[in-house]
Amino acid sequence: MSAGSFAAGITQQVHPAVRRVSIFGSTGSIGVNTLDLIAGAPDKFAVEVLSANENVTQLAEQAIRFGARLAVIGNDAKYAELKSLLAGSRVEAAAGTPALIEAAARPVDWVMLGIVGAAGLAPALAAVRTGAVVALANKEALVCGGDLLLGDVKKFGATLLPVDSEHNAIFQVFDFDQTERVRRLILTASGGPFLDFTLDQMKHVTRDQALAHPNWDMGAKISIDSATMMNKGLEFIEAVRLFPVPAENIDILVHPQSVIHSMVEYEDGSVLAQMGAPDMRTPISYTLGWPERHSFPAERLDLARIGSLSFQAPDPVRFPSLRLAREALRAGKSAPTVLNASNEIAVEGFLCGRIGFLDIAAVVEECLQRSEFVEHMSIEDIYECDRQSRELASSIMAEFVISA
Repeated sequence: MSAGSFAAGITQQVHPAVRRVSIFGSTGSIGVNTLDLIAGAPDKFAVEVLSANENVTQLAEQAIRFGARLAVIGNDAKYAELKSLLAGSRVEAAAGTPALIEAAARPVDWVMLGIVGAAGLAPALAAVRTGAVVALANKEALVCGGDLLLGDVKKFGATLLPVDSEHNAIFQVFDFDQTERVRRLILTASGGPFLDFTLDQMKHVTRDQALAHPNWDMGAKISIDSATMMNKGLEFIEAVRLFPVPAENIDILVHPQSVIHSMVEYEDGSVLAQMGAPDMRTPISYTLGWPERHSFPAERLDLARIGSLSFQAPDPVRFPSLRLAREALRAGKSAPTVLNASNEIAVEGFLCGRIGFLDIAAVVEECLQRSEFVEHMSIEDIYECDRQSRELASSIMAEFVISA
């Protein structure tokens, strides 16, 4: 990704004294942490829009507390409940995907896109088309529609800031004035809860075990992706989209302490690393204050207490998702969309008890093998591929259950 692909993201901007913000996915971990930071600096931010998919009660509470102008619930069936919960307040209620996209198109200064999954692509496109500063915590938008999204970032002069701790770390230490001097990117991974499990042990892990991440407090889907390391596979594809470094020059390194969030190696042998406590408020606060650094109440790093940092190469046998992500990127066309959609369905299947933990990657691999990859020309093409891939993954899961 060139400096131009971040558009205004590399230039210095003068922000208004009070920044108007919208947060999509406000009841998830990213949204909750964002609002926590905003609560600590109420004189600097004014909330325009908050959105959630299902948690209508928390959404209404947030909207009233922060004085949002609009609250959007993704599930149409919960519109009446949201409207009732907001009765007597000045907060407008809306529901459904069209309302979500319309809300993302509202002019504000800063947008947090914390919607999980491919569903975040359309709101992401709507937000960047306003020319706002867009903090992107939805990696699937770049995995499935990277060319489309980045093209609009450049076309509409938006600023795209990565929120994922790994990409945010790279962004902070990447020299965009000397991109040709960058030799390698190193994405770090915690290894998740099963880093030291044998393959046989991984066959029998439970839902609760997979959700218990050792370092990060995340939602269910991302926690499972971390346990399979598909999260790192998706982040690998995201890094290729975001930074002007060839895929073969992007490595993944397991770092269980989650202190070094990623590294950039330059041709002179220098390796620059961004470090911090495993607290998502740190990268979020960086994007909230960018291009300045604000004093937000994030946990401080105490290296003396930690004592030592360790690293190891990921095991490709126990974590095949990393290989599948590289293969999908290499195949190109719609392969990354197939990868993401089938993974979302497989993760849901595991969370519901329909398949085992190791079956998640197996379903994804089978779906990739059975799919014919095509060029994406529009968002409609992407969503059609996403729909077909979900149907295929569901049918494959049924086969896994039958053969169990």
